[in-house]
Amino acid sequence: MSAGMLGLAGCGGAGHHQGVGAHGTGCRTLAADPAWYGDNRNRINEMISRLGTCGKSGAVANGAPLALLDWDNTTVRNDVGNATFFWMVRNSKVRQPAAADWTITSPYLTPSAAAALADACGGLAAPGQPLPTGADTPCADDLVSVYTNGETRAGAPAFAGYNHRRFKPVDAWAAQLLAGWTDADVTGFAEAARQQSLDAPEGAEQTVGSTRQTAWVRYYPQMRDLVGTLQANGFDVRIVSASPEPVVRVWAADLGIAADRVMGVVTEHDGDVLTSRLALCGGEPSMPYNEGKRCRVNEQVFGVQGAAAFDELPAPRRPAFGAGDSNGDVTFITDATALRLVINRNQIELMCRAYDDSDGRWLVNPMFIDPLGVSPPYPCATQGFDEPDGDHAPLRRPDGSVVGDQQDRVH
Repeated sequence: MSAGMLGLAGCGGAGHHQGVGAHGTGCRTLAADPAWYGDNRNRINEMISRLGTCGKSGAVANGAPLALLDWDNTTVRNDVGNATFFWMVRNSKVRQPAAADWTITSPYLTPSAAAALADACGGLAAPGQPLPTGADTPCADDLVSVYTNGETRAGAPAFAGYNHRRFKPVDAWAAQLLAGWTDADVTGFAEAARQQSLDAPEGAEQTVGSTRQTAWVRYYPQMRDLVGTLQANGFDVRIVSASPEPVVRVWAADLGIAADRVMGVVTEHDGDVLTSRLALCGGEPSMPYNEGKRCRVNEQVFGVQGAAAFDELPAPRRPAFGAGDSNGDVTFITDATALRLVINRNQIELMCRAYDDSDGRWLVNPMFIDPLGVSPPYPCATQGFDEPDGDHAPLRRPDGSVVGDQQDRVH
Protein backbone atom coordinates (compact mmCIF):
# COMPACT_ATOMS: atom_id res chain seq x y z
CA MET A 1 0.00 0.00 0.00
CA SER A 2 1.36 3.44 -0.92
CA ALA A 3 1.93 6.16 1.64
CA GLY A 4 -0.89 8.14 0.06
CA MET A 5 -3.30 5.20 0.44
CA LEU A 6 -2.39 4.82 4.09
CA GLY A 7 -4.11 8.13 4.72
CA LEU A 8 -7.39 6.61 3.51
CA ALA A 9 -7.14 3.31 5.30
CA GLY A 10 -9.02 4.32 8.42
CA CYS A 11 -7.59 3.87 11.88
CA GLY A 12 -3.97 2.91 12.05
CA GLY A 13 -1.35 2.29 9.46
CA ALA A 14 2.06 0.75 9.83
CA GLY A 15 4.41 2.82 11.93
CA HIS A 16 1.70 5.05 13.36
CA HIS A 17 0.80 5.35 17.01
CA GLN A 18 -2.66 4.14 18.02
CA GLY A 19 -4.02 6.64 20.51
CA VAL A 20 -7.35 7.05 22.24
CA GLY A 21 -9.78 8.75 19.88
CA ALA A 22 -12.73 11.00 20.51
CA HIS A 23 -15.01 8.03 21.21
CA GLY A 24 -12.62 6.08 23.40
CA THR A 25 -11.35 3.73 20.67
CA GLY A 26 -7.85 3.46 19.30
CA CYS A 27 -7.27 5.63 16.25
CA ARG A 28 -4.34 6.96 14.30
CA THR A 29 -2.35 9.82 15.80
CA LEU A 30 0.72 11.65 14.54
CA ALA A 31 3.88 9.59 14.67
CA ALA A 32 6.53 10.71 17.13
CA ASP A 33 9.12 12.75 15.27
CA PRO A 34 11.82 15.06 16.64
CA ALA A 35 11.14 17.54 13.83
CA TRP A 36 7.90 18.54 15.55
CA TYR A 37 8.80 21.53 17.72
CA GLY A 38 7.86 21.69 21.40
CA ASP A 39 4.33 20.46 22.06
CA ASN A 40 3.08 21.04 18.51
CA ARG A 41 2.53 17.34 17.82
CA ASN A 42 0.66 16.82 21.09
CA ARG A 43 -1.57 19.83 20.50
CA ILE A 44 -2.44 18.69 16.99
CA ASN A 45 -3.18 15.18 18.25
CA GLU A 46 -5.46 16.63 20.93
CA MET A 47 -7.35 18.67 18.35
CA ILE A 48 -7.74 15.65 16.07
CA SER A 49 -9.01 13.51 18.93
CA ARG A 50 -11.43 16.21 20.08
CA LEU A 51 -12.88 17.17 16.70
CA GLY A 52 -12.39 14.07 14.58
CA THR A 53 -14.28 10.83 14.16
CA CYS A 54 -12.13 7.73 13.89
CA GLY A 55 -12.50 5.91 10.60
CA LYS A 56 -15.22 8.17 9.17
CA SER A 57 -14.88 9.55 5.65
CA GLY A 58 -14.68 13.32 5.95
CA ALA A 59 -16.82 15.77 3.98
CA VAL A 60 -17.81 19.27 5.02
CA ALA A 61 -21.24 18.69 3.50
CA ASN A 62 -21.77 15.95 6.09
CA GLY A 63 -20.50 18.01 9.01
CA ALA A 64 -16.83 17.00 8.96
CA PRO A 65 -14.26 19.51 10.25
CA LEU A 66 -12.29 21.19 7.47
CA ALA A 67 -8.48 21.13 7.39
CA LEU A 68 -6.83 23.46 4.87
CA LEU A 69 -3.16 23.22 3.92
CA ASP A 70 -1.06 25.37 1.65
CA TRP A 71 1.16 23.30 -0.66
CA ASP A 72 4.50 24.88 -1.57
CA ASN A 73 6.96 25.00 1.34
CA THR A 74 4.17 23.87 3.66
CA THR A 75 3.35 20.34 2.55
CA VAL A 76 6.46 19.98 0.40
CA ARG A 77 9.88 21.60 0.49
CA ASN A 78 10.27 24.03 -2.43
CA ASP A 79 7.71 25.05 -5.03
CA VAL A 80 5.95 22.80 -7.55
CA GLY A 81 4.78 25.78 -9.63
CA ASN A 82 8.41 26.83 -10.01
CA ALA A 83 9.44 23.27 -10.84
CA THR A 84 6.86 23.04 -13.63
CA PHE A 85 7.66 26.50 -15.01
CA PHE A 86 11.38 25.71 -15.15
CA TRP A 87 10.63 22.36 -16.82
CA MET A 88 8.50 24.10 -19.45
CA VAL A 89 11.20 26.64 -20.23
CA ARG A 90 13.90 23.96 -20.45
CA ASN A 91 11.66 21.84 -22.69
CA SER A 92 10.33 24.64 -24.94
CA LYS A 93 6.69 24.40 -23.86
CA VAL A 94 5.84 28.10 -23.44
CA ARG A 95 3.83 29.30 -26.45
CA GLN A 96 4.20 32.59 -28.29
CA PRO A 97 1.13 34.70 -27.44
CA ALA A 98 -1.24 35.90 -30.14
CA ALA A 99 0.33 38.68 -32.24
CA ALA A 100 3.41 38.26 -30.02
CA ASP A 101 1.55 40.54 -27.57
CA TRP A 102 2.69 39.56 -24.10
CA THR A 103 0.09 41.76 -22.39
CA ILE A 104 -2.35 38.97 -23.30
CA THR A 105 -0.61 36.72 -20.78
CA SER A 106 -1.45 38.93 -17.78
CA PRO A 107 -3.58 42.05 -17.32
CA TYR A 108 -0.97 43.28 -14.83
CA LEU A 109 2.11 42.94 -17.06
CA THR A 110 3.76 46.34 -17.48
CA PRO A 111 4.51 47.83 -20.92
CA SER A 112 8.24 47.60 -20.20
CA ALA A 113 7.98 43.88 -19.41
CA ALA A 114 5.82 43.22 -22.46
CA ALA A 115 8.32 45.07 -24.64
CA ALA A 116 11.29 43.17 -23.18
CA LEU A 117 9.60 39.82 -23.77
CA ALA A 118 8.59 40.80 -27.31
CA ASP A 119 12.12 41.90 -28.07
CA ALA A 120 13.69 38.70 -26.74
CA CYS A 121 11.09 36.19 -27.93
CA GLY A 122 9.02 37.87 -30.64
CA GLY A 123 10.79 36.52 -33.71
CA LEU A 124 11.37 32.97 -32.48
CA ALA A 125 7.99 31.35 -33.18
CA ALA A 126 4.69 32.12 -34.86
CA PRO A 127 1.77 33.13 -32.60
CA GLY A 128 0.44 30.10 -30.74
CA GLN A 129 3.55 28.01 -31.37
CA PRO A 130 6.06 26.87 -28.72
CA LEU A 131 9.06 29.10 -28.22
CA PRO A 132 12.51 27.41 -28.45
CA THR A 133 13.45 28.41 -24.92
CA GLY A 134 15.37 25.20 -24.40
CA ALA A 135 17.93 26.52 -26.86
CA ASP A 136 17.40 30.31 -26.98
CA THR A 137 18.99 31.75 -23.88
CA PRO A 138 17.87 35.43 -24.13
CA CYS A 139 14.16 34.51 -24.41
CA ALA A 140 14.47 32.00 -21.58
CA ASP A 141 16.32 34.52 -19.42
CA ASP A 142 13.63 37.16 -19.90
CA LEU A 143 10.89 34.70 -18.96
CA VAL A 144 12.82 33.58 -15.89
CA SER A 145 13.55 37.15 -14.78
CA VAL A 146 9.92 38.21 -15.02
CA TYR A 147 8.76 35.06 -13.25
CA THR A 148 11.34 34.74 -10.47
CA ASN A 149 12.12 38.42 -9.80
CA GLY A 150 8.95 40.18 -10.91
CA GLU A 151 11.07 42.48 -13.07
CA THR A 152 12.77 42.63 -16.43
CA ARG A 153 16.45 41.86 -16.83
CA ALA A 154 16.99 45.64 -16.96
CA GLY A 155 15.37 45.95 -13.52
CA ALA A 156 12.02 47.47 -14.57
CA PRO A 157 8.92 46.28 -12.64
CA ALA A 158 7.15 43.52 -14.55
CA PHE A 159 3.72 43.79 -12.93
CA ALA A 160 1.62 46.67 -11.61
CA GLY A 161 -1.91 47.70 -10.73
CA TYR A 162 -2.98 44.74 -8.61
CA ASN A 163 -4.31 44.29 -5.06
CA HIS A 164 -1.37 42.97 -3.04
CA ARG A 165 -3.69 41.30 -0.52
CA ARG A 166 -5.54 39.35 -3.18
CA PHE A 167 -3.06 38.72 -5.94
CA LYS A 168 0.49 37.66 -6.70
CA PRO A 169 0.89 38.10 -10.46
CA VAL A 170 4.11 36.10 -10.82
CA ASP A 171 2.35 33.01 -9.43
CA ALA A 172 -0.72 33.59 -11.57
CA TRP A 173 1.57 33.91 -14.60
CA ALA A 174 2.76 30.32 -14.13
CA ALA A 175 -0.81 29.20 -14.83
CA GLN A 176 -1.45 31.78 -17.54
CA LEU A 177 1.59 30.59 -19.52
CA LEU A 178 -0.07 27.18 -19.82
CA ALA A 179 -2.32 28.75 -22.46
CA GLY A 180 -2.64 26.73 -25.66
CA TRP A 181 -2.24 23.33 -23.99
CA THR A 182 -4.94 20.87 -22.93
CA ASP A 183 -5.46 19.64 -19.38
CA ALA A 184 -3.94 16.33 -20.40
CA ASP A 185 -0.87 18.12 -21.76
CA VAL A 186 -0.40 20.05 -18.53
CA THR A 187 -0.81 16.91 -16.44
CA GLY A 188 1.96 15.34 -18.47
CA PHE A 189 4.22 18.37 -17.95
CA ALA A 190 3.56 18.31 -14.21
CA GLU A 191 4.23 14.58 -13.97
CA ALA A 192 7.53 14.94 -15.80
CA ALA A 193 8.60 17.91 -13.68
CA ARG A 194 7.58 16.07 -10.51
CA GLN A 195 9.63 13.01 -11.32
CA GLN A 196 12.64 15.12 -12.23
CA SER A 197 12.32 17.12 -9.01
CA LEU A 198 12.01 14.04 -6.82
CA ASP A 199 14.94 12.34 -8.56
CA ALA A 200 17.24 15.35 -8.13
CA PRO A 201 19.42 15.29 -4.99
CA GLU A 202 18.50 17.68 -2.20
CA GLY A 203 20.20 20.98 -2.84
CA ALA A 204 20.59 20.34 -6.59
CA GLU A 205 20.35 23.18 -9.09
CA GLN A 206 19.53 23.22 -12.80
CA THR A 207 20.37 25.56 -15.65
CA VAL A 208 17.35 27.44 -17.03
CA GLY A 209 18.45 29.72 -19.84
CA SER A 210 21.72 31.01 -18.42
CA THR A 211 20.46 31.08 -14.83
CA ARG A 212 20.83 28.58 -12.01
CA GLN A 213 17.61 27.54 -10.33
CA THR A 214 16.44 25.08 -7.67
CA ALA A 215 16.03 21.59 -9.14
CA TRP A 216 14.56 19.54 -6.29
CA VAL A 217 11.32 19.13 -4.34
CA ARG A 218 10.55 16.79 -1.44
CA TYR A 219 7.38 15.82 0.35
CA TYR A 220 7.68 16.53 4.04
CA PRO A 221 7.24 13.14 5.78
CA GLN A 222 5.69 14.89 8.77
CA MET A 223 3.08 16.59 6.60
CA ARG A 224 2.35 13.36 4.75
CA ASP A 225 1.69 11.81 8.16
CA LEU A 226 -0.44 14.80 9.18
CA VAL A 227 -2.62 14.54 6.08
CA GLY A 228 -3.12 10.80 6.56
CA THR A 229 -3.90 11.21 10.25
CA LEU A 230 -6.46 13.94 9.60
CA GLN A 231 -8.09 11.82 6.90
CA ALA A 232 -8.16 8.75 9.13
CA ASN A 233 -10.00 10.80 11.75
CA GLY A 234 -12.72 12.10 9.47
CA PHE A 235 -11.39 15.55 8.58
CA ASP A 236 -12.15 16.96 5.13
CA VAL A 237 -8.56 17.70 4.04
CA ARG A 238 -8.11 20.18 1.20
CA ILE A 239 -5.21 22.02 -0.43
CA VAL A 240 -5.35 25.73 -1.24
CA SER A 241 -2.35 26.88 -3.26
CA ALA A 242 -1.13 29.76 -5.42
CA SER A 243 0.41 27.28 -7.87
CA PRO A 244 -1.53 26.16 -10.96
CA GLU A 245 -4.36 23.85 -9.93
CA PRO A 246 -3.64 21.09 -12.49
CA VAL A 247 -0.03 20.98 -11.29
CA VAL A 248 -0.90 20.72 -7.59
CA ARG A 249 -3.44 18.01 -8.35
CA VAL A 250 -0.65 15.82 -9.73
CA TRP A 251 1.44 16.25 -6.60
CA ALA A 252 -1.44 15.98 -4.10
CA ALA A 253 -2.66 12.66 -5.50
CA ASP A 254 0.29 10.91 -3.83
CA LEU A 255 -1.12 11.98 -0.45
CA GLY A 256 -4.55 10.55 -1.21
CA ILE A 257 -6.03 13.99 -1.86
CA ALA A 258 -8.58 13.83 -4.65
CA ALA A 259 -8.58 16.36 -7.50
CA ASP A 260 -11.78 17.99 -6.26
CA ARG A 261 -10.08 18.68 -2.93
CA VAL A 262 -7.34 20.81 -4.56
CA MET A 263 -7.73 24.56 -5.05
CA GLY A 264 -5.10 26.35 -7.10
CA VAL A 265 -4.83 28.99 -9.81
CA VAL A 266 -7.48 28.30 -12.45
CA THR A 267 -7.71 29.69 -15.97
CA GLU A 268 -10.61 29.47 -18.40
CA HIS A 269 -10.82 27.15 -21.41
CA ASP A 270 -11.55 27.67 -25.08
CA GLY A 271 -12.96 24.25 -25.88
CA ASP A 272 -10.46 21.79 -24.43
CA VAL A 273 -7.55 24.25 -24.56
CA LEU A 274 -6.45 26.42 -21.68
CA THR A 275 -6.34 30.20 -22.01
CA SER A 276 -4.58 32.91 -20.00
CA ARG A 277 -7.92 34.28 -18.71
CA LEU A 278 -8.17 33.87 -14.96
CA ALA A 279 -11.28 32.37 -13.41
CA LEU A 280 -13.40 34.67 -11.26
CA CYS A 281 -13.90 34.63 -7.50
CA GLY A 282 -15.92 37.23 -5.64
CA GLY A 283 -16.84 38.72 -8.99
CA GLU A 284 -13.29 39.59 -10.04
CA PRO A 285 -10.36 37.85 -11.75
CA SER A 286 -8.83 36.01 -8.86
CA MET A 287 -6.28 33.52 -7.60
CA PRO A 288 -5.78 31.75 -4.27
CA TYR A 289 -3.45 34.25 -2.62
CA ASN A 290 -4.05 35.72 0.86
CA GLU A 291 -7.60 37.13 0.81
CA GLY A 292 -8.04 35.33 -2.51
CA LYS A 293 -7.55 32.02 -0.70
CA ARG A 294 -10.40 32.85 1.65
CA CYS A 295 -12.54 33.81 -1.35
CA ARG A 296 -11.87 30.51 -3.09
CA VAL A 297 -12.57 28.45 0.05
CA ASN A 298 -15.73 30.36 0.91
CA GLU A 299 -17.01 30.03 -2.64
CA GLN A 300 -16.03 26.44 -3.43
CA VAL A 301 -16.42 24.82 -0.02
CA PHE A 302 -19.17 26.88 1.61
CA GLY A 303 -21.10 28.09 -1.42
CA VAL A 304 -20.77 31.83 -0.83
CA GLN A 305 -21.24 33.85 -4.03
CA GLY A 306 -20.23 37.36 -5.09
CA ALA A 307 -18.15 39.87 -3.13
CA ALA A 308 -19.26 38.31 0.16
CA ALA A 309 -16.83 35.44 -0.53
CA PHE A 310 -14.03 37.76 0.61
CA ASP A 311 -15.64 38.23 4.04
CA GLU A 312 -14.90 36.19 7.14
CA LEU A 313 -17.67 33.66 7.75
CA PRO A 314 -19.16 32.72 11.14
CA ALA A 315 -17.04 30.19 13.05
CA PRO A 316 -19.16 27.11 12.17
CA ARG A 317 -18.50 27.81 8.47
CA ARG A 318 -14.73 28.19 8.72
CA PRO A 319 -11.85 25.71 8.71
CA ALA A 320 -10.98 24.07 12.00
CA PHE A 321 -7.30 23.74 11.07
CA GLY A 322 -5.03 25.68 8.73
CA ALA A 323 -1.37 25.31 7.81
CA GLY A 324 0.87 27.59 5.73
CA ASP A 325 4.27 29.24 5.45
CA SER A 326 3.88 32.64 3.77
CA ASN A 327 2.11 35.98 3.89
CA GLY A 328 -0.07 34.62 1.10
CA ASP A 329 -1.55 32.22 3.67
CA VAL A 330 -2.34 34.76 6.40
CA THR A 331 -6.07 35.11 5.85
CA PHE A 332 -7.14 31.48 5.57
CA ILE A 333 -4.90 30.43 8.46
CA THR A 334 -6.32 33.22 10.65
CA ASP A 335 -9.81 31.96 9.77
CA ALA A 336 -9.05 28.55 11.34
CA THR A 337 -10.97 28.14 14.59
CA ALA A 338 -9.04 25.38 16.41
CA LEU A 339 -5.33 25.43 15.50
CA ARG A 340 -3.10 27.27 13.03
CA LEU A 341 0.22 25.70 12.05
CA VAL A 342 2.88 28.03 10.63
CA ILE A 343 5.99 26.64 8.96
CA ASN A 344 8.61 29.32 9.68
CA ARG A 345 9.90 30.83 6.47
CA ASN A 346 10.59 34.29 7.93
CA GLN A 347 7.49 35.93 6.38
CA ILE A 348 6.83 39.11 8.34
CA GLU A 349 3.04 39.39 8.59
CA LEU A 350 2.48 35.68 9.12
CA MET A 351 5.21 35.38 11.76
CA CYS A 352 4.00 38.53 13.54
CA ARG A 353 0.53 37.04 13.87
CA ALA A 354 1.86 33.64 14.89
CA TYR A 355 4.27 34.90 17.55
CA ASP A 356 1.73 37.40 18.92
CA ASP A 357 -0.61 34.40 19.35
CA SER A 358 -3.39 36.60 20.64
CA ASP A 359 -5.86 33.72 21.10
CA GLY A 360 -3.46 30.88 21.94
CA ARG A 361 -4.20 28.88 18.79
CA TRP A 362 -1.03 29.48 16.77
CA LEU A 363 1.73 26.87 16.41
CA VAL A 364 5.13 27.65 14.88
CA ASN A 365 7.40 24.93 13.53
CA PRO A 366 10.76 25.14 11.73
CA MET A 367 10.84 23.87 8.17
CA PHE A 368 11.15 20.09 8.31
CA ILE A 369 13.94 20.00 5.70
CA ASP A 370 16.78 22.53 5.69
CA PRO A 371 15.16 24.96 8.16
CA LEU A 372 16.01 28.64 7.99
CA GLY A 373 18.17 30.33 10.60
CA VAL A 374 17.01 32.94 13.06
CA SER A 375 15.49 36.06 11.54
CA PRO A 376 16.11 39.60 12.77
CA PRO A 377 13.22 40.83 14.91
CA TYR A 378 10.01 41.18 12.92
CA PRO A 379 8.94 44.88 12.59
CA CYS A 380 5.30 44.14 13.37
CA ALA A 381 4.55 47.54 14.93
CA THR A 382 5.57 49.47 11.81
CA GLN A 383 5.65 47.09 8.81
CA GLY A 384 3.61 44.07 9.88
CA PHE A 385 0.62 44.55 7.58
CA ASP A 386 0.74 44.34 3.79
CA GLU A 387 -1.52 47.05 2.37
CA PRO A 388 -3.49 46.43 -0.84
CA ASP A 389 -1.30 48.96 -2.67
CA GLY A 390 1.91 47.23 -1.61
CA ASP A 391 2.82 49.59 1.22
CA HIS A 392 3.33 48.40 4.79
CA ALA A 393 1.54 49.49 7.95
CA PRO A 394 1.40 48.52 11.63
CA LEU A 395 -0.20 45.14 12.25
CA ARG A 396 -3.30 45.36 14.42
CA ARG A 397 -5.27 42.82 16.40
CA PRO A 398 -9.05 42.53 15.98
CA ASP A 399 -9.50 45.00 18.84
CA GLY A 400 -7.38 47.62 17.03
CA SER A 401 -4.32 47.39 19.28
CA VAL A 402 -0.93 47.31 17.56
CA VAL A 403 1.13 44.12 17.63
CA GLY A 404 4.57 44.78 19.05
CA ASP A 405 7.76 43.72 17.27
CA GLN A 406 8.41 40.00 17.69
CA GLN A 407 11.58 37.98 18.19
CA ASP A 408 12.10 34.91 16.02
CA ARG A 409 11.92 32.16 18.64
CA VAL A 410 11.28 28.97 16.62
CA HIS A 411 13.83 28.20 13.91
